[in-house]
Amino acid sequence: MNTLKGPRKAEGRNVMSILETVDVVSGERCILAEFDFLIEAPNWTLDGKHLVYNSIGRLYTFNLDTRESMPIESAYAIHCNNDHVLSPDNSHVAVSHHTYEDGQSRIYIFPLQGGQPVLITPMAPSYLHGWSPDGKTLAYCAERNGEYDIYTIPVNGGIETKLTDTTGLNDGPEYSPDGRHIWFNSVRTGLMQLWRMNADGSEQVRMTNDESNNWFPHVSPDGKMVAYIAYRKGDVAPGDHPANKNVEIRLMSSSGGEFRTLVKLFGGQGTLNVNSWSPDSKRLAFVSYMLKP
Repeated sequence: MNTLKGPRKAEGRNVMSILETVDVVSGERCILAEFDFLIEAPNWTLDGKHLVYNSIGRLYTFNLDTRESMPIESAYAIHCNNDHVLSPDNSHVAVSHHTYEDGQSRIYIFPLQGGQPVLITPMAPSYLHGWSPDGKTLAYCAERNGEYDIYTIPVNGGIETKLTDTTGLNDGPEYSPDGRHIWFNSVRTGLMQLWRMNADGSEQVRMTNDESNNWFPHVSPDGKMVAYIAYRKGDVAPGDHPANKNVEIRLMSSSGGEFRTLVKLFGGQGTLNVNSWSPDSKRLAFVSYMLKP
């Protein structure tokens, strides 16, 4: 069994976390806050006023005006990793929560303002990554019978649909804003590369072809750009996205082609796991890290 998709634990992460934004045109970085502990994976809310991040199992909102954080009440769902996704209308948030009974990740949904979680995927492990623009479907990576593939499921639960069927890790599925495509990353060609398929799983097309290990494609709200995180070849195993590495945040056109490096930083796991685009497609939120002495 692939052990690389296990619970995201804070043990061993002796770091300071720096919450930042970057202008995707100028490349100018802005530090919003520094934390003396681990935070990960900021989402940007639809109104542009808050970020949502996870820290040691809980979700928090970060007010961009006051620079203050507030916990989101989630009852027993207090072992969430950095796979949280906001619903298109921002009324709810879906999470990958590691259940108390067996420690395996399952997908739950609860109100963004806080509330009782509802189980969506009884089968485990399941790792959330995408919510369709029409609000009806979730996309996720799941291990079934020893293989990690991409699945979808109705937002209210039901029968899951398998979209990929290749040896090795297929991960990070996220919808394009028009709902026509799902972007994802796959090791099927050796290195981890970005792929795109129709929302029903058909026409799977490789979108990057370079000597890096590329993870977690996020399409901008205007549909024009894709941001992702890149690890150097040889620095990590193709199927791993560890913490505490020198990585790059890259941009490419959603139609494919050459990439450009937007940010070089110390990070990796937790930096850009979720869609972190601002609503106007002008900025990205991310987390960089510093090792404590």
